[in-house]
Amino acid sequence: MNMLPLTEPFRPHPNFDDAINRAICQSEIEGGVSLDELPVGAVLEVQTANTLYRIENRGDGEVLISGHPGICPTPVLVNFHGSTWGTPMLKLRFIGRDMRMEFHHPEKGVVRTSRVSDIREQNASSMTGTALMRKAS
Repeated sequence: MNMLPLTEPFRPHPNFDDAINRAICQSEIEGGVSLDELPVGAVLEVQTANTLYRIENRGDGEVLISGHPGICPTPVLVNFHGSTWGTPMLKLRFIGRDMRMEFHHPEKGVVRTSRVSDIREQNASSMTGTALMRKAS
């Protein structure tokens, strides 16, 4: 996985509210992972405030997700929208620490999780986790 540091620091957008600019900047500090940078088949464990999710990247914004007893007790193929700060604005196909994941479940509709506290990539051969955080330099 490409874990290179960001080359350009965040610059506030003049048309965004200060709160939105702060949230974007904070997401770069907290770190996270873009699904588009993961190979198909990569498996993540994502801990939120309430649930430990297992997410397998299937490519093109689709993931197999499981872990929530009421929403996805067994793996379900969903369209992963991205992560949000609790506003309508999404960071597309991104799983960010201290953000809420959002995806479209085929039966439940749009689902938003509690805040992400940890992201780990699962090593398929040994099933041991490696902490993932892409942070701004």
